[in-house]
Amino acid sequence: MKKYLSFALLSIIALSACGQAPKPTEQEIREKEPVNVNESNLAASTIKTGAEQTEKYLPLLKGKRVGMVVNPTSIIGKQTSVDSLLKRGVKIQKIFGPEHGFRGDASAGVKIDDAIDAKTGIKAVSLYGKHSTPTKEDLADIDVMVFDIQDVGVRFYTYINTLQHVMEACAENNKPLLIFDRPNPNGYLIDGPILDPKFKSGIGIQPIPIAHGLTVGEYAQMLNGEGWLKNKLKCKITVIKNANYNHDMEYTLPVKPSPNLNTQQSILLYPSTCLFEGIYLNHGRGTQFPFTIIGAPYLKGIFKFSYTPTGIKGMAETPIFKDEECFGIDLRNYDTSILRKSKQINIGWVIQLYKASPKKEDFFNSKLSNQTMPVEKLIGVGDFRQQIIDGKSEAEIRASWEPGLGAYKAMRKKYLLYN
Repeated sequence: MKKYLSFALLSIIALSACGQAPKPTEQEIREKEPVNVNESNLAASTIKTGAEQTEKYLPLLKGKRVGMVVNPTSIIGKQTSVDSLLKRGVKIQKIFGPEHGFRGDASAGVKIDDAIDAKTGIKAVSLYGKHSTPTKEDLADIDVMVFDIQDVGVRFYTYINTLQHVMEACAENNKPLLIFDRPNPNGYLIDGPILDPKFKSGIGIQPIPIAHGLTVGEYAQMLNGEGWLKNKLKCKITVIKNANYNHDMEYTLPVKPSPNLNTQQSILLYPSTCLFEGIYLNHGRGTQFPFTIIGAPYLKGIFKFSYTPTGIKGMAETPIFKDEECFGIDLRNYDTSILRKSKQINIGWVIQLYKASPKKEDFFNSKLSNQTMPVEKLIGVGDFRQQIIDGKSEAEIRASWEPGLGAYKAMRKKYLLYN
């Protein structure tokens, strides 16, 4: 192997010297087996989040009273960005926490009250309780707001809705917003139907597909540029970009973004398997493997794989089929590179499990599944349920997503910050 590589490298050098071999692109270099990678090359290819590039924004915060929209993913190295900036002398006036709270210990959908953060003594305002938008009073003693939350690139993941509410509040109260951008772990993926306004909800506000293929900074630019903020307001934003990043790069999150997205596998499957939130099946809630295993007691004898969900504090206290043995499919070792190659979410699992279900009349009954969200609010359109019932193929279902998806892909290009 070494002899072959040495010969290949010498050949490239010789051809380059004669002007016969073009210089390899960065993509080609990345695709080759790494040989003798030195520290400087490694450093050049390492992604740096916006928050990590303190030299770019500390001057913007100096002497200001700062409000920070943060959660456990808001880190600089191994510290929270709140703790790190406090040590750097930044005056953090208030902390604003989204769903799951600033410390990330509240279950999905659980409302949170305002509090004093025990560690820092700073007031923590809940944006997932009495109100989802900072009030005029909340912002009265703030000079600049900072948004620093890891997203996973999916419409029904609520942090982009929090971003919109914060942008609207900042625009109404003439407060600038600084966004610490972070990579999108599903950044390669732009797929799904465009949200029909009839199914607008707390898990979907804007006409975007299930997987939007944007970072938070890019999405903020889209909200401004498309006039999607309330009353077509414009928020004054400054995005601290990621360094050494593009959307096709694989990015493993250093911190779980929420209690039930606790593994990289769950994050990569989430655009596909979250559809089971509105279906009469357990999708791993009540286990340590949410969004990666799917099943129900009534599938016994049809599938061999089984598991038993229980109540887990901070993740799922009352999951569907609690303490009942469920049978179904195990995706914990599913090769997610298949999704990356296809650049598509997988709706085949919904089709497969519907066909296998002996309870087809209850398959889409969200009330039975302890969910308040019907599948229409998750998928974003009204015909998906009937398409599955009618036995439509995946190709036929996908065809119904056009031309909206194609138009979105073209519009998205206006707001990209990364090649």
